[in-house]
Amino acid sequence: MVNKKKFRNVLVVLGGTSGERTVSLDSGRACIKALKKKGYKVSTFDPKYKNFNLIKKNKIDVIFNALHGKDGEDGVAQSYFEYLKIPYTHSGVISSFNAMNKIISKEIFVKNKIKTPKFFTIKKAEFKISKLENNVRKENIRFPVVAKPVSEGSSLGVEICKTKNLLHTKTKKLFKKYDQLMFEEYVHGQEIQVAVINGNPWGAIELIPKRLFYDFKAKYTKEAKTEHIMPARLKKTKYREVLKIAKKTHTILGCRGVTRSDFKFFNNKFNLLEINTQPGMTNLSLVPEIANYKNLSFEDLVEKILLDASINRWKNDLESH
Repeated sequence: MVNKKKFRNVLVVLGGTSGERTVSLDSGRACIKALKKKGYKVSTFDPKYKNFNLIKKNKIDVIFNALHGKDGEDGVAQSYFEYLKIPYTHSGVISSFNAMNKIISKEIFVKNKIKTPKFFTIKKAEFKISKLENNVRKENIRFPVVAKPVSEGSSLGVEICKTKNLLHTKTKKLFKKYDQLMFEEYVHGQEIQVAVINGNPWGAIELIPKRLFYDFKAKYTKEAKTEHIMPARLKKTKYREVLKIAKKTHTILGCRGVTRSDFKFFNNKFNLLEINTQPGMTNLSLVPEIANYKNLSFEDLVEKILLDASINRWKNDLESH
């Protein structure tokens, strides 16, 4: 058990410059409030205004990473924390990079026999409509086709294309902003998301979005009115199965702290879409809701994540690959 006295001075890193900055600020502020309630002395650091290497090591005991998206969730922030030799929460450098990169994570899923939708990728430099159509046929992918950036979070840039014309139009639009895209077959069925905390699966929640899918607005705005069902409406055997798959995914990627795995359940089978190493911690977020159902308060959840903090997390990453 970690000695709580070692972690009296907590630096919450939040904000950043990614497309998920506002969500990170919300997550960070909620965690700051929780940590203060628990009696920790809390300071903050926003890498939008200062470089990571300006973190003053002598004034803090531990970093609570509340960043989302680019530079916060992809191993960049984690590499600075390792260099500074400051204990930090959530996953390490390699695990964060692999989970954020949809190509690498999908390849890891396939290698470890975890079912995931059929997919292929195309780089901007090699993009042609003919190549796109040939790949759809080659991989035997049926419409709708999902087009998405390789390294974005919170469903940013995700487009569901029901026709060839829409696929062509949306792909051209996405390539104006991104250098590489992933295309995968859209899987129908129940949206199921599982929280794993410190290596243990805590529960599965079902989502019923009022929008086309569980996109950025569905995740972070009350107006979208996504319905949450906890626990997910699954048979006991299937409920246990999805928890087991989420734990396996967390483990094979060498993740630490908290992760959230996103699934689609269709024809009695689970398809893993992705794993998130920095899931949201806002009042609309799923991990706190799952934890609360299991009688773990938000304050206790935040402290539980904090007390798992350590350095040399890359060692755990390497042992898992």
